[in-house]
Amino acid sequence: MRLQPFEDSTSLAHAAAEEAAALIRAAIVDHGCCRIVLATGNSQLAFLDALTGMSDIDWEKVEAFHLDEYVGIPVTHAASFRRYLLERVIRKTGIVQFHAIEGDASDLQAAIREVGSQLASAPIDLAFVGIGENGHIAFNDPPADFETRNPYIIVKLDEGCRMQQVREGWFANISEVPTHAVSMSVPQIMKARQIIAVVPDLRKARAVKMCLEGEMNPMAPGSILRRHANTTVYLDRDSASLLSTSVLVEAAKL
Repeated sequence: MRLQPFEDSTSLAHAAAEEAAALIRAAIVDHGCCRIVLATGNSQLAFLDALTGMSDIDWEKVEAFHLDEYVGIPVTHAASFRRYLLERVIRKTGIVQFHAIEGDASDLQAAIREVGSQLASAPIDLAFVGIGENGHIAFNDPPADFETRNPYIIVKLDEGCRMQQVREGWFANISEVPTHAVSMSVPQIMKARQIIAVVPDLRKARAVKMCLEGEMNPMAPGSILRRHANTTVYLDRDSASLLSTSVLVEAAKL
């Protein structure tokens, strides 16, 4: 894992987008396409805006997968992550192959198996993730399942995760936030050849410290990223503010 701290969230977003664009272009040159996993949430907005504005990416050769989605939320809902990705990435870039999670499917298990089968059909070149206020990656709240072999799983959202969605403005109050979601599993995320974690904002500082300095275990789901040699975690001054000097010094050497 490589740590990249920046002075502010704007420079973080642009640097992460530059790396992501370079990796996408390289994968297309190497084997004719690039398979990516797209994250959502407020923390990804500036990054995705910068990435979709990058030139010289052949987006028609990019195949995109959905990281997570609420159970029971239709694509028309303001908080739908499918809607988020369609509006902010898919329609802007012209990506043709987008495999969305239908959280409101009449047969949810069948829908999960179908998108999981498509996901597992070939290696993922690049996965974008964030780290939640409770340390989650995707919707894998603590204690996260580090052992499952399923590409996607149905998870129960803890109260801290649900309150984060309210504070970010996606729902008016916690009673409106679904109690369950479909999430890409932790082992599946870790199969990606490259991972870019975009984690700005002071409200993420405790989770960043827990995941990057604490014990690597399911109670700190994002800590698993330390096992992945080709992960880059992008932080701003605020999200890195609780990290020890030794960690920041080591990051500066990379």
